[in-house]
Amino acid sequence: MPSPLQNRVAPTGEILAVDSRGLLMGNRGCLHGPDRRLGVTRWRSKLWICCVLEWRGWRRDPMPPGRWTALFFLDEATALAAGHRPCGYCRRAEYVEFVGLWQRSQGLAARPKAFEMDARLHAERVEPHTRRQRTRSGVFGALPDGVLVRRDGRVGLVTAGRFATWTFDGYGFPEPVPAAEVVEVLTPPVTTAILSAGYRPLLHPSA
Repeated sequence: MPSPLQNRVAPTGEILAVDSRGLLMGNRGCLHGPDRRLGVTRWRSKLWICCVLEWRGWRRDPMPPGRWTALFFLDEATALAAGHRPCGYCRRAEYVEFVGLWQRSQGLAARPKAFEMDARLHAERVEPHTRRQRTRSGVFGALPDGVLVRRDGRVGLVTAGRFATWTFDGYGFPEPVPAAEVVEVLTPPVTTAILSAGYRPLLHPSA
């Protein structure tokens, strides 16, 4: 059996080689070489999107030479935490809702353009010098459902005021967390605001 490709994305933004594929795929440009292995680069574009796995029966190589690298996510909450947004093509309805809630949550007079959202997301998801994921502290009880956080060394989903440990295969049983506990928030602030405004991401059935 061939080894899995290095194209599974964790909420921390890490791209690893595991068997589980997940519910969604995405793109950040071409990250692999002729040997289908990733180098040190983790993006070639600020346009980080998440897409459906199947679209109009198209069949595509996940790593075509010199073109793009297909990335896979457990679910949309994972993709959002890693800094991606809905694709405006294959996930049009979700994209339109995401943009509308972005406008409302940020108090904008006009709907933001895709490149404007991508620039804002990139500034919030990546440390410019280390290129590591940018996180921030937050009070657990103030966070909306769908946000991914780290506490006690574990990453997990905020769901109904509880914490469900994240894995590439799904979520663990939701655990109670004191509302005043301070946690490390992985989901970018603008996306967190969109979730607070009512966006409901596609979640793995285990959630």
